Amino acid sequence: MTKGHGRIETRSIRTSTELVGYADFPYAAQVYFLHRFTTDLKGKELRSELSYGISSLSPEEARPARLLELNRNHWSIENRLHWVRDVTFDEDRSRVRKNGGPQVMATLRNLAISVLRTAGARYIAKGLRHCSWDRNRTFRLIGLAIA
Repeated sequence: MTKGHGRIETRSIRTSTELVGYADFPYAAQVYFLHRFTTDLKGKELRSELSYGISSLSPEEARPARLLELNRNHWSIENRLHWVRDVTFDEDRSRVRKNGGPQVMATLRNLAISVLRTAGARYIAKGLRHCSWDRNRTFRLIGLAIA
C-alpha cells in the first residue's frame, strides 16, 4: 500500500508457473496478474484495474513481492531518462527528422545523460550548465585532457 498524490493505492499480485511450456512465449518462467485498487484519502474508490505480465525470472529469482517491486519501479526509467530527454533537451520539439538524424541525436542525448550520471550529477540540467561554463570540464568527463 502506498499513499501519495491525494490517493491510496493497494496492490496485490498472484503468480503462477502453470503456463510455462504451454504458452508459446520464449523464456517465460512465470505469469502474474496484478490488481491495483485506488481510493482517495477518505476511502472513496477511484479505480480498480488488473494488469497481466510474463516474466523470464523464475519463482526462485523473483518471488511475488519482488515482481511487485519490479512492476512498481518500472517508472524510474520514465523519470530518469525519458522525462529528462523530453524536458531538459526539449526533444519533442526537435526539428531533426530526416534519415538517421533523430536516432543519432537521441543517442547523443543518452550519452550526455549517462556521462553526467556516471560523474555523479543528480540534476542533468544543472550538470549541462556546469559543463557549458568550462569546456575543459566536459572533456575531462569523457577522459580527454586538454593541454
